[in-house]
Amino acid sequence: MSVREEFDEWATAGKDRGMEDRHWHTAKHVLARMPVEPDDVVLDLGTGSGYALRALRERGIDRGYGLDGAPEMARNARSYTDDDRLGFLVGDFDSLPFADDSVDHVVSMEAFYYAADPHTTLSEIRRILRPGGTWYCAVNYFAESEHTHQWQELIDIEMTLWNRSQYREAFRKAGFHVASQDTIPDREIDIPPADAFPTDDWDSREAMVDRYRTWGTLLTVGVAP
Repeated sequence: MSVREEFDEWATAGKDRGMEDRHWHTAKHVLARMPVEPDDVVLDLGTGSGYALRALRERGIDRGYGLDGAPEMARNARSYTDDDRLGFLVGDFDSLPFADDSVDHVVSMEAFYYAADPHTTLSEIRRILRPGGTWYCAVNYFAESEHTHQWQELIDIEMTLWNRSQYREAFRKAGFHVASQDTIPDREIDIPPADAFPTDDWDSREAMVDRYRTWGTLLTVGVAP
């Protein structure tokens, strides 16, 4: 199954709103760090329901574009958004439909690991960013977060599983300065006491703590020279 087919099914089933609810716990901290200004143009790569752009628009960005590989995702995002300064389009991560040096910031919330060729995607992001532009890449599927690795068994798309060092190396190879990298814990999800385990999803409280509190979401920030 292709990325488009997989996520069209998700969008049709309403899973995009579920992803928004789950990801918002850490996404809001990622978005709060972005140095956006009122006249900035932002690309949201793998926009899903479009929630990240709507949040950034509240901070006054001039224009935002949400790109998704699934037409149904982009269609849903449009239907959720009543703002003519935000646009949603269907496209591939490895061929971004933007001119060189035309975007101030790129953000991707829990989508970069779906890129068919992550190195090409990074080169494309570098191409479209203006000098001094930033690239905020947030993923909760990464090598150190071992309890997320099982996700690959639940989805037909081949996902990129890099560790923190590999993210930094790939950013630098694509021409970015790595400004920062850290993990943002999910402190909002409820973790039951130890005697409530095992649950339907978790064998132990330690495993759940490791997934959400220890590792959470990995954020790597690149800056275009």
